[in-house]
Amino acid sequence: MTEKDAPEAVERRRGSGAKLVYDALRDEILDLVLAPGSAIDEVELAERFGMSRTPIREALVRLAGEGLIETLPNRSTLVAPIDFLNIHAYFDALTLMYRVTGRLAAEHHKPGDIVRITALQADFARAVEAQDALAMIATNAAFHLAIAEAGRNPYFTALFKRLLDEGRRILRLYYQSYDDRLPHRFVGEHEEMIAAIAARDLGLSEQLGRVHADQIVEQVRKLLVREERLDLTL
Repeated sequence: MTEKDAPEAVERRRGSGAKLVYDALRDEILDLVLAPGSAIDEVELAERFGMSRTPIREALVRLAGEGLIETLPNRSTLVAPIDFLNIHAYFDALTLMYRVTGRLAAEHHKPGDIVRITALQADFARAVEAQDALAMIATNAAFHLAIAEAGRNPYFTALFKRLLDEGRRILRLYYQSYDDRLPHRFVGEHEEMIAAIAARDLGLSEQLGRVHADQIVEQVRKLLVREERLDLTL
């Protein structure tokens, strides 16, 4: 290794270390292994992963950018709380996005969009069959973002992505309420949405988006009522 190559090699190793920490912590946060409000200690993480604090900090900066952790004024770092107090406003926005993105996709999609959406739906169905909750969350988000992109309104797509990102742990609670055995009818709802969009049925596409959102909202609300003493930081 030459002196010129050495800094590049060090940078690659550091970047790989930061990604390793980011991937592990992200999965643990989304899977609620790390509870909302729990402390994140850089020293403990450095010992756990056997690396310096520099890649640890890089991973934490990335997680903070996604809203999954927060740094307080006293510089302590916590897993971001789930804002259940304002969840009604979140659900209102989410439902609107399901409706409008479905309608716009029906109006503006191109043939290649349907191919991509159908492929992502197959990925989601496989995740459901495997009862892999984290894969369900990722493939579900990819599916709905593909629908939004087919509507060709980047502002709606950006807003929908933000809502899906912020709601990943809420969706994890949703899957937990079914013991990660998501009823097949919910997979079927995706198929119905694809068919309506492909047929350019604007009204039905919007309606199916609303129905799809409504059942998620209702299930999460039932879960929160049933588990009102759930050990989560509000």
